[in-house]
Formats: sequence, C-alpha cells, structure tokens
Amino acid sequence: MSADDRTLVIQRTINAPRDVVWGAWFNADALPQWWGPDGFTCKTDRIDLRTGGEWVFDMISPDGTVFPNHHKYTRVQPQSRIDYILYWGFGGPKHAEACAEFADQGDTTVVTLRMTMVTQKEHDDAVSYNAVALGLQTLGKLARFIGAD
Repeated sequence: MSADDRTLVIQRTINAPRDVVWGAWFNADALPQWWGPDGFTCKTDRIDLRTGGEWVFDMISPDGTVFPNHHKYTRVQPQSRIDYILYWGFGGPKHAEACAEFADQGDTTVVTLRMTMVTQKEHDDAVSYNAVALGLQTLGKLARFIGAD
C-alpha cells in the first residue's frame, strides 16, 4: 500500500484571518485549551513549539480515559505549515507523520491536517473510530476558541 492509502485528510475553513488561527495553534498556553475532540481535555507535561520541540500530553476523554500523546515538531514554517511526528505517548511507538497547513483566504483560513499512518492497520483502525470526524470536532473547537464559529 502507498502512503496515500494510509493518509487521512481533515480540512475546515475557519472564519478568521490566518494570523489569528496560527496564533491559537502555535501558542503554548492556548493550544492545550482547545485541542482534541468535543468533551476531551488536555493535560500537558511539557510543550515546546518550535522545530525540534515537542508536546508531551494526555488527552482525557469525557469518561476519564487517558490517551497519552507525544508530538515531535520536525519543521515549522510560521503561519504556513507545521510538520510533526505522532507517538503513542512519550517513549511510545510512532504511529503517524502529520502536518497542519494554513492557507490564507483573505478573512478566512483553510486548515488542512494530513496524517500518514505508519501501517495500513493503524489507518484502518483510525477510520473505524471515526478519526476524521473527531479531527473536524477538534478544528471546530479551535474555531470556537477564537470566536470564529
């Protein structure tokens, strides 16, 4: 299977200028406040938003289930793109390579998330638990956080 067969794409237009959307995304205080699907919260262990930096955190579901996460930032192009690797918690196995792209559309911003899973099974598992819908919820929380929904 090709990388395209293992890739999920999530896209939303947010009714705010790119600098506002970027500001909520690439801000160590703001990001944990809105990240994750509806009803989820984040507990950050450490966060360093720069190329070579990382975000180690737990996503906590409404029922209290803890999902350890680790994002390792491999490239940051300010107000344009963030490339990162997703791990199942700090020291856990890699499960995807991801990027977030921010396209300026005047008064709106198109945010596109791409996640290429390490294996086809990881991709299929993500599809089965509705990862795209959950990702759209996350982008919805971002829009609400900045008052653009």
